[in-house]
Amino acid sequence: MQLTRINKYLSEAGYCSRREADKLIDQGRVTVNGEVPEMGTKITTGDIVRVNGKTIVNQDEKPVYIAFNKPVGIVCTTDAGVEKDNIIDFINYPKRIFPIGRLDKASEGLIFLTNDGDIVNKILRASNNHEKEYVVTVNKPISSTFIDRMGMGISILDTVTKKCEVERLGNYDFRIVLTQGLNRQIRRMCEALDYEVTSLKRIRIMNVLLDIPVGEWRDITAEELNTINEMVANSIKTYKAPEPKKRNPKYDEEKAGKFHSKGTKPKEAPKFSGSSKSRRYKS
Repeated sequence: MQLTRINKYLSEAGYCSRREADKLIDQGRVTVNGEVPEMGTKITTGDIVRVNGKTIVNQDEKPVYIAFNKPVGIVCTTDAGVEKDNIIDFINYPKRIFPIGRLDKASEGLIFLTNDGDIVNKILRASNNHEKEYVVTVNKPISSTFIDRMGMGISILDTVTKKCEVERLGNYDFRIVLTQGLNRQIRRMCEALDYEVTSLKRIRIMNVLLDIPVGEWRDITAEELNTINEMVANSIKTYKAPEPKKRNPKYDEEKAGKFHSKGTKPKEAPKFSGSSKSRRYKS
């Protein structure tokens, strides 16, 4: 969408008249991307407009929900001026979208992106206890004590992490399921036990599994989004996802990459060269 005045946007969205919209703006009841705008402010595609905290969406603007397999080296920021290798430029999606949550630069795996501001709070709200699953490799053999202590909770960042499911996969590899999202949580937990993470991959968010090659993305399906809505039933529902295109049954295993074999010593995670761009995954 082109630049549009907020009052026109609210009117075309069917919320109120332009005159009423001006009153709401003047009263400070309207926000754009979390900030109170000045009268006459113009917005563009992807800007989140809220009235009294409720997101107002123009029904002509089709909501977008995608799952992306982030490579190592890509930063989850929408500000291209701050970080060259940012997730938005890498995906190069035709509409303005933003990531839901984050994965640090040295990590890879599943992350959602959308233009729907409502779904962000529903997924990220800590009280909802939504699961995120990871496969992690560390720099030395894993002991049973390490697994037990990781699962019981570790003191980091002036708090104790929530109890979580942890499973040993091999001498250097383990699987962990978190329901909270502290900054660099898994890395800090391992550091507290004198272990160093050498690779970290997110393989699941809630009901959505990582099933696409590194650096590629796909639409979140209607079935997946409906399940997400059921899992956050106490929140306002988001829109139905667009029906995905038919998927090619062939799977590019070479691009997808594989986890380390059980019991094998890990290799260092590859560094992102910045030379490739994201592609839509067609399967």
